[in-house]
Amino acid sequence: MRPEILSGVERRRRWSVEEKLRIIFAAAAEGSCVAQVAREHDIPRAQIYQWRRELRRKGLLSAASPMFVPVELAAPDNGSGRDGLAISAHDRHVEIGLRNGRSLRVGFDVPDGVVFRMIRLAEAS
Repeated sequence: MRPEILSGVERRRRWSVEEKLRIIFAAAAEGSCVAQVAREHDIPRAQIYQWRRELRRKGLLSAASPMFVPVELAAPDNGSGRDGLAISAHDRHVEIGLRNGRSLRVGFDVPDGVVFRMIRLAEAS
């Protein structure tokens, strides 16, 4: 770690939830190394694991890595899938029924990362 001179009363760096998530996802990316990501951000490796546990406890990070699965759209029948998820398409939007009974309606042009975050937030609240 490179030396850093801290002056004033505040001696600790503050990391926002978005910064923590960005670093955690960078460390979890395929082909990346936790030690290398930690060095790039000038933090110890253990900090990344601690943030991961903290964000999972708060419900902001899923224990299982999120992924999209192939979906075949058919006429809506208000049924639910095997995991309790129901998906139907209306106009230029997709409505996703979540396991906790809530539903999420997003446009087709919303990026995957935003949809992942929206699902995590809706399931955590």
